[in-house]
Amino acid sequence: MAHNLYRPFPNTFRRDMLARKRLVGCWSSLASPAVAEVLGMVGFDWLLLDGEHTDAEIATFAAQLLSLRCSVSSPVVRPPADDPVVIKRVLDAGLHNLLLPFVQDADQARAAVAATRYPPHGMRGMSGSHRGNGFGTLADYYGQVNDNICVTVQIETPEAALAAAEIAAVDGVDGLFIGPSDLSASMGHICNPNHPEVQRVIAAVFAQAERAGKAAGILAPVEEDARRYFEMGATFVAVGIDQAILRQGAQRLHDLFMA
Repeated sequence: MAHNLYRPFPNTFRRDMLARKRLVGCWSSLASPAVAEVLGMVGFDWLLLDGEHTDAEIATFAAQLLSLRCSVSSPVVRPPADDPVVIKRVLDAGLHNLLLPFVQDADQARAAVAATRYPPHGMRGMSGSHRGNGFGTLADYYGQVNDNICVTVQIETPEAALAAAEIAAVDGVDGLFIGPSDLSASMGHICNPNHPEVQRVIAAVFAQAERAGKAAGILAPVEEDARRYFEMGATFVAVGIDQAILRQGAQRLHDLFMA
């Protein structure tokens, strides 16, 4: 009997990123497959599965991926660090879109891209059977996968912002993503990403990404901010965070009946 095997390629999220399409996303910080499944029913272009500021593990990401198999939302993983071993394990788990935190310069960006590519274009470790290659059932996996990994890197300090042009020029870096809280804190404006100095740096990074033909993104859970960033040149913006959506919704119910 013939079977229709799961095919992870082509990576339409990377295609749309490279085309600099407008992509609206949502941040998932609750490390829950059930929450990811609920968010996946909404229809966002992409969902960020956060592993930097959560207790998510590789198994969590794998379960979230399975919960999104029937969703139009592309899963993007932010691992806890720009670590080649963690990157390898995320890719082997079948997740092909990465947001790598705290990338400071072009050399670090090149090393990060190399961690996502098999030789001779990188140094990703080989495994003949894992979820990413259909547990060994995808015969053409190794011929396609290098061109279907999406790498975006976070710009979180003034030093990284100054190096944005060189980082964006790295082959295999598909987008620059502003971490607004870390950037503002590192600039001396903690908890104030809307400070004019921070906004000027954000605009400059967006411009460098556009000059390089790369996508530019940011987290902006306030509607006014998200719309402004799209107008400034951002192409992929996360417009909400699951835990904030839950907390704010619960607070509204509380205030309605108990205030």
